[in-house]
Amino acid sequence: MRTSNRRSRATNGGCSHPVGAAVAILACSGLSGCTAAEAPSPASTTEARTVAPLPESGEIDAGTYSVTAFTVPFEVTVPSGWSSHDGDTLAKYDPDHPGNWSVFLTFWPADYVPTDACAWQGALVEIDPSVEAFVDAMTAQTSTASTPPVEVMVGEYSGVEFDHSVEGVVDITTCDDDKICIRSDMSYICTRWYSSVAERETYRVVDLNGERGVVGVTYFHESINPELTREARAVFDSIAFGTGQTADRADKQG
Repeated sequence: MRTSNRRSRATNGGCSHPVGAAVAILACSGLSGCTAAEAPSPASTTEARTVAPLPESGEIDAGTYSVTAFTVPFEVTVPSGWSSHDGDTLAKYDPDHPGNWSVFLTFWPADYVPTDACAWQGALVEIDPSVEAFVDAMTAQTSTASTPPVEVMVGEYSGVEFDHSVEGVVDITTCDDDKICIRSDMSYICTRWYSSVAERETYRVVDLNGERGVVGVTYFHESINPELTREARAVFDSIAFGTGQTADRADKQG
């Protein structure tokens, strides 16, 4: 940000010189005083940061990215080896479990939650956009279980965090369409399901000025490499709404 140099010009050529004092006095009185006329304009001490948008798809370089999955963007920092999918998912493979994502983060809408995650067809219930509505629906969902929500700050926005997993012994082959449906952004099909009873995830649900933001980290295998689990959690913890450049964008949108 460029600072004003108007004060330096007043000091070098203003009213303090003895030569031409009368002229200077008249000039000052006519301009309501030199000090007021030459006051500097405020200057920001914070430089705007530039954060690259998250690529739509493919492997991505290590770094910090801006994600616009919700009305309030957020930043997320990833190490090497991660890939982006549709701009709303980050994933990484475990070499010991080829062919499937071993850990992934999702930034998806959650407009519908089934009352029973196993018998979910015809039971996708629309919920209002509040944080409480989503938490209550997930907690009440049968065939799965949630830990008690705890309050968290996700950057500059408040929300809650809880874990979600399959409850007890569930035979996935007896579930509708062989899926354990957790939530959906559509009323007639499931868009987020568990394809294994070993899947588990952690959610952070944030109040974004009246809109609900839902981010989650999923661990697909029971035998996943612990280092990969810790890495996925670190990426999840790096998510911050309303910081740096994203805060500027949010202000403009508001």
